Amino acid sequence: MAESFLPPQAHKGRGAASNPEGRFESIRHHAEDDGWQSLLLDEAAPRPRTEVTEERARSVITHNDSPDIHFNQALNPYRGCEHGCIYCFARPSHSYLNLSPGLDFETKLRAKSNLAEVLRHELSRRSYVVSPINIGSNTDPYQPIERRWKLTRAALEVLAECHHPCTIVTKNAMVERDLDILAPMARENLVQVLVSVNSLDNHLAAKLEPRASAPHRRIKAIRTLADAGVPVGVLVAPIIPALNDRDMEAVLEQAADAGARSAGFTTLRLPYELKALFREWLALHAPQRAAHVMSLVQQMHGGRDYDSNFATRMHGQGVFAELIRRRFDVACRKHGFGRVRELQLDTAKFVPPREPSPQGQLF
Repeated sequence: MAESFLPPQAHKGRGAASNPEGRFESIRHHAEDDGWQSLLLDEAAPRPRTEVTEERARSVITHNDSPDIHFNQALNPYRGCEHGCIYCFARPSHSYLNLSPGLDFETKLRAKSNLAEVLRHELSRRSYVVSPINIGSNTDPYQPIERRWKLTRAALEVLAECHHPCTIVTKNAMVERDLDILAPMARENLVQVLVSVNSLDNHLAAKLEPRASAPHRRIKAIRTLADAGVPVGVLVAPIIPALNDRDMEAVLEQAADAGARSAGFTTLRLPYELKALFREWLALHAPQRAAHVMSLVQQMHGGRDYDSNFATRMHGQGVFAELIRRRFDVACRKHGFGRVRELQLDTAKFVPPREPSPQGQLF
């Protein structure tokens, strides 16, 4: 009997269904169904567990020169993200670690345990030029493992100590934990928090972003931050045509009611290995509309799954992309939203930290 291909299966609590090799790997694995598939799919089988490896970072501040991104410095406490969002554009970065952008990205994580120490060193350099640091540009700084490692909090403590401005991007309500740091920074115009909410459908969110906070919980976090005086915005990101775009106006309305001052959006991006992973997810979770979704995605990227052009990669192009932009603009005007990049944080208060010295400080 001829062997058949073993199809991927959804894992509860995980976004990716498989673990394909990264683009730099020379060996490829191909699963086959040898007739024992029913035993392999036993419901009692253990689910993929999260493994965290400690990493000693040499540097933690990265610099950006992409013209379509409004910050030029970033900091990411973790590599990989336990939230497991299937659409995450950062998944392909796991290939640089010889790990898969699939399940490995959300289960085999790296924590930069010396982050605060290295950050303090980099900020104390005489050549350092102060500019707002974005926390969470690649992976979420408040993903579940932050409860144990507290690296994001450690970074905020250093930034608050030396009055350094920062922005935070997250889809986890855990950000509320650090209000004791964020509220005083906000009073000095040193921080802005951006909460990502791309749908109000809990069932869809549980499949798209399985370990992130539920949409209604993120809206509540916006209210909590706003009530504490922290400037907070909402990111409707990413918008996926024929999947979650219908919720855009409702998200903006609820975020405005909760106290968000600014808003931004991006459309789905599928660089490198993410193309196959997202198609696999559609086949498992939205098979009847999979072809329609990908057709619209391609219409927004010049007939391809992804177009890396800086001018169009964030918002797409074409008729459907223009429709989304107009809908977003109308909703923003209705609710009085400003643009995310309009808030200017204060860079004049920065005081370089002093590195620890065995001789102490004389002055």
